[in-house]
Amino acid sequence: MSSDPLAPPPASPGPERPGLLEGRRGLLFVVSAPSGTGKTTVVERVVQQVPDLAMSRSYTSRPARPGETDGIDYNFITRARFEEMIAADAFLESADVFGNLYGTSAEDAERDLAAGRDLVLVIDVQGARLVRQRCATVGVFVLPPSFEVLERRLRGRSADSEADMQRRLQTARDEVAAFVEYDYVVVNDEIEACVDRIRAIVLAERARLGSARYAAESIVTTFDKS
Repeated sequence: MSSDPLAPPPASPGPERPGLLEGRRGLLFVVSAPSGTGKTTVVERVVQQVPDLAMSRSYTSRPARPGETDGIDYNFITRARFEEMIAADAFLESADVFGNLYGTSAEDAERDLAAGRDLVLVIDVQGARLVRQRCATVGVFVLPPSFEVLERRLRGRSADSEADMQRRLQTARDEVAAFVEYDYVVVNDEIEACVDRIRAIVLAERARLGSARYAAESIVTTFDKS
């Protein structure tokens, strides 16, 4: 399987690939969660399972971490180049996260959506608000089972100083109150169960009349008397 999150997933002959995806604009899903909740891992697994669904690849000004690859994990650019793109209104949203700039290319997103491909943005609360101001979205907020579980996850994976850790935890406290701004709330208490819940949301949104109407009307015309 390709490691490129924008590469089309393998076709599925089953019910996950209904005939109602033709002739429609892609849906834009926005997934947010406090750092340490596991949202990126969950979305990566959902994208692997659901055809015609891609995870947007963000631009960032931060250096690549060990194991990360430019053009796969992120589009790594200089801070100066990032600021040039902000000035050119090239981002659907952008934010300063702990001193590093992150953003979603408006051109990249439009290319996928116009082609009828659904797109998932994994972004923070601040970025989600900016996106909602510009276009229609389906919002999903992922919560940890508790603050204690989130703190344990963060401390287990991070080499941050205690001051930085406390800043992350305070940011999490601030962000969780924003769950009311989203269409769906999912708890990541167990990763596979969380993947199943978000996958179900994607498939349900595809079956909504606004998304499936064009293909449904085409099918209905075949019932007309000749």
